[in-house]
Amino acid sequence: MAGRAVLVTGASRGIGRAVATAFAAGGDRVAVHHRDSTPLAEQLVAALPGEGHVVVRADLADPEQVRAMVDDAATRLGGLDVLVNNAGVFGAADAGHPIFDSSYEQWQQQWRRTLDVNLLGAANTIWCAAPHLRERGGRIVNVSSRGAFRGEPTQPAYGASKAGLNALGQSLAVALAPYGIAVATVAPGFVETDMTNEHLKAPRGDEIRAQSPFHRVARPEEIAAAVHWLASPEAEWASGTIVDLNGASYLRT
Repeated sequence: MAGRAVLVTGASRGIGRAVATAFAAGGDRVAVHHRDSTPLAEQLVAALPGEGHVVVRADLADPEQVRAMVDDAATRLGGLDVLVNNAGVFGAADAGHPIFDSSYEQWQQQWRRTLDVNLLGAANTIWCAAPHLRERGGRIVNVSSRGAFRGEPTQPAYGASKAGLNALGQSLAVALAPYGIAVATVAPGFVETDMTNEHLKAPRGDEIRAQSPFHRVARPEEIAAAVHWLASPEAEWASGTIVDLNGASYLRT
């Protein structure tokens, strides 16, 4: 079959949708994963250039659904060459779970759900995909967040989950290199997506855009371009890296 076989989690909207489009435009076959957005996923597959694209479904908080989803994608695509761990959850835009304004029950619920999807879900997806990638080498690209470094005072579970994802990616970059599998991570700041829509409304949206000297937030296509390159054959030596994509809104050394 022509092109590579690519699985993108959380691909029905936002960054994942742009990532799936970038790979399809490059001649690859894409498995578009979603949890509960069947119409959007099917519309995307129908609109992607090329052929051989498929829709797969799973709640990433459920390990057995993850295993079935990855195997389904590999079977229908004829193997796996690239995994993009993009799916993630974020707390309520208007409240979050700040430590002094959350009940103990709310605190537990937010931490459990966020880690189950953003960290354990990604780890389980990698575990299930690794045997398929090992057959012919491959690429894993994780989508993290600026919040892993800057901190998320009202969404601490989110920031912690992304920091854990960074560490996971670097650990596996070392573990999987002998098998020809490179692992890299992108860490975007704010991006124009459904998940950030409420945050970007005025007046807070103006404050967020002002965080970058470009006075805007990222477009999904900009994140997708970096993901696409990190998954390329030429990017093997970038394995283990975490690429900041935040428009100079947060700088670290």
